[in-house]
Amino acid sequence: MAEKVMAHKLVNYRTDSGVAVIELNDPPANTYTHEMMRDLDEAILQARFDNDVHVIVLRGEGDKFFSAGANIKMLTSVDPTFKYYFCLHANETLSRLEQTPKLVIAALNGHTVGGGLEIAMAADMRIASRGAGKVGLPEVQLGVLPGTGGTQRLVRVVGKARAIELMVTGRLLEFEEAHELGLIQDIYESEGFFDKVMTFAKQFVPPNKAAKAVGRIKRACQTGAEIPFQDALALERELQQQLFQSSDASEGLKAYVEKRAPHFKGA
Repeated sequence: MAEKVMAHKLVNYRTDSGVAVIELNDPPANTYTHEMMRDLDEAILQARFDNDVHVIVLRGEGDKFFSAGANIKMLTSVDPTFKYYFCLHANETLSRLEQTPKLVIAALNGHTVGGGLEIAMAADMRIASRGAGKVGLPEVQLGVLPGTGGTQRLVRVVGKARAIELMVTGRLLEFEEAHELGLIQDIYESEGFFDKVMTFAKQFVPPNKAAKAVGRIKRACQTGAEIPFQDALALERELQQQLFQSSDASEGLKAYVEKRAPHFKGA
């Protein structure tokens, strides 16, 4: 599959064998501004509507930071109304990423703090490079709260009591401790880190996996967790019915009966 490359001012975008790589690109700390969020939004939409993309991988430029969050100089130079709408737009962008029916993996190649962790928590999985940095939501030290979904997503990942403790103290965690809490799903050795992440991501691309089923599993979990249980079961049945009508389901069932490996097409 041909690689597609798109140049954005503050976000780099490319595709590689069914995986869209979205890179935050404002070194050294990859802090985000309104302009970067607009670029990120465009990249997410590009991946969402590209039928050849089945997985999205997020990373930060360089090897020091995934992202240190919002650009503080920007926040100190604008009025409160702009700050409000900036947070609103950022929340909309991350919700779009979270609801995109394609698997999203955040490759934490460096420090992932503040709004950087809020971006990473909108991904479905977080994989970190061993010893490369820390994670946390230290916004309390600025007199504010994690306002790009941080208070809500952290609670859902680590539980209410631990989330409150981490946010009110502003404590930063080594990747290893974050892994123990379930905030990070896995830690890879730093040598060849991103290549390993890409190898992991490509296992969810056809013909290896039924990408449509992966996306519907994500949607069932993301949406189902936010609605009453009986409604979630109804959603699950609806998504299953859609999959029963797919060619990949026919292939998967047929391959099982014939005792062979399935060859999925993502359709």
